[in-house]
Amino acid sequence: MGVLTVGSGFDRWAGLLSSPIEGRVVLGPNWFASVMGTGVIAVASATLPVDWPFLIVIGTIAWILAALLLIALLIIVPVHWARDREVVKGITNDAIAIQFFGAPPMAMMTVGTATLLIGSRYLGDAAVTIDWVLWAVGTVLGFATAVLVPYRLFTALQVRQDGAFGGWLMPVVPPMVSAAGGALLVPHAPEGVARESMLLLCYAFFGMSLMASIVVITLIWSRLAHFGSSGSARVPTLWIVLGPVGQSITAAGALGTVAAVAVAPPLATALDVLAVVYGVPMWGFMLLWLPLAALLTFRARARGMGFALTWWSFTFPVGTCVTGTSQLARHTDLPMFRWTAVALYALLLAAWVTVLVNTARGSMRGQLLTPPLESPHPVASKGG
Repeated sequence: MGVLTVGSGFDRWAGLLSSPIEGRVVLGPNWFASVMGTGVIAVASATLPVDWPFLIVIGTIAWILAALLLIALLIIVPVHWARDREVVKGITNDAIAIQFFGAPPMAMMTVGTATLLIGSRYLGDAAVTIDWVLWAVGTVLGFATAVLVPYRLFTALQVRQDGAFGGWLMPVVPPMVSAAGGALLVPHAPEGVARESMLLLCYAFFGMSLMASIVVITLIWSRLAHFGSSGSARVPTLWIVLGPVGQSITAAGALGTVAAVAVAPPLATALDVLAVVYGVPMWGFMLLWLPLAALLTFRARARGMGFALTWWSFTFPVGTCVTGTSQLARHTDLPMFRWTAVALYALLLAAWVTVLVNTARGSMRGQLLTPPLESPHPVASKGG
């Protein structure tokens, strides 16, 4: 491991956000997960099915923080990569690090949705324009990521038999974020063909991501069954499974709600019904995976798992569970969903504070300033 030489202020700040794939300072796309994890708090605050005034305060703070962090990263990351072009080459040649190219487009769309839901109180109609821009750019980049990252994984990168991990979901989940975020923009699309096309395009993104996610989740389950858990910093990525699950429930609910303004009955009615018919069974899988991921995390922590930037996996996926459960609460008006959403929201806030504090502590102590030369490839095991 190389020793970091503190140079310019830029290099030192970039080191705080470094990706664990190089011995020198490397700013990878994985840090955009912090934008996702912060922005989803704003989205969850705005959609929670309870009328508590302090939620707007929390949502506003989270929206501002996420927006500022996104702007900073969108400036610093390209500059960093331009200064050291070997960084991009190293990331694209790393079977683990390359997966996190899915984070930047999701970060953009998350901030866009938060701007529409929270920022519109302060920005007015400008919030709609900002969301359209961030959604469009994020959707294009997300689709490219969903195609190109798996293609490179399939054709060039070496993966061991126990290599499947939650990070494999990162490049294929952006289209689901496009579906959920795009649903809120459907009413703002021009009436007629454009609005109906927008709705059905979002459903296409929904199916695109759902099918790919099911394949990857199956591979993760198979790896755990055959090889066990690594007990390393890779374990928190198991929480990413909750991302496509919760986001798909959110997308189905949001699209079902806006279907009435885009298509005529009976199709609009059927799509609204789908929000519950699809959402509740998928919510059941969420209830199954959440304690499984928690138990595996507690087990790894008890066996010495240290802090890493993968801990941001505890935030955005849980946030999508909040928004998905909130959608079910609004469609059914059942207290069961309402109070589960509140409980998950409390878990989200606790996870965000924990990860933020550990990130700051690790940065100040220098642990995140001198990452290893390449992503570690931990060996999964059931023993011990």
